[in-house]
Amino acid sequence: MSLGQHLIELRKRLFLAGLGILLGAAAGWMLSDFVWDQLREPIYAIIYAQHRDAQINYPDITSAFDLKLKISFYVGLIVSSPVWLYQIFAFLVPGLTRTEKAYTFGFFFTAIPLFLAGCAAGWFVLPNVVELMTSFAPAEDSAFINAQNYFDFVLKLVVAIGIAFVLPVFIVLLNFAGVVSAESIIKSWRIAILVITLFTAIATPAADVVSMFLLAIPMVVLYFAAYGIAFLHDRRAAKRARAVDIELAL
Repeated sequence: MSLGQHLIELRKRLFLAGLGILLGAAAGWMLSDFVWDQLREPIYAIIYAQHRDAQINYPDITSAFDLKLKISFYVGLIVSSPVWLYQIFAFLVPGLTRTEKAYTFGFFFTAIPLFLAGCAAGWFVLPNVVELMTSFAPAEDSAFINAQNYFDFVLKLVVAIGIAFVLPVFIVLLNFAGVVSAESIIKSWRIAILVITLFTAIATPAADVVSMFLLAIPMVVLYFAAYGIAFLHDRRAAKRARAVDIELAL
């Protein structure tokens, strides 16, 4: 394909991806009230667990509308992800070699479930985080929580943990590409555990030890699982290299 044909193809893919996101956002608008009801559940937990007044507030006239738009967009982005991810792959795959295609599709079909699992883990610890952080306020005071700030906080927590769960897949991908060896992965296990612990301590307040370990344990398991896959790959690669050397010697 010429450069002009590539640009036309890119425009087509971007249009279809944008259309998918737009339709997903329309569905997100209809689901936004349900999603917001689920997101505010940790606030109700404050009321029942701490026996104090807590409520979400909208500081200006347009805050509620802006928040509804933001929820609709993110829901649409998630709902339409099969559409726009397919458009990205459909544009990139024709230019890849067979090996690159195998790596790309392997990464895609592994990373997506892990990302969703990480988001689910973030959602699981969210009530504990919200309860802990609001518990520092005196019991006689009310907790007035800005709606926009609360939504951004939830989004950052859930997405950050989702991305963290995908990082072991990057390690495996780098190993398959010959950038990182299994030996170097296992040698760095102490540093990896330290980094994971620091990340979970930041993602969840340090005082909430239970939530921190609930996040850290699966991330450590995924790191060693990445090492196991890299070890098997390196061993197979070494066997193939020895077989080639023997054939050349003969």
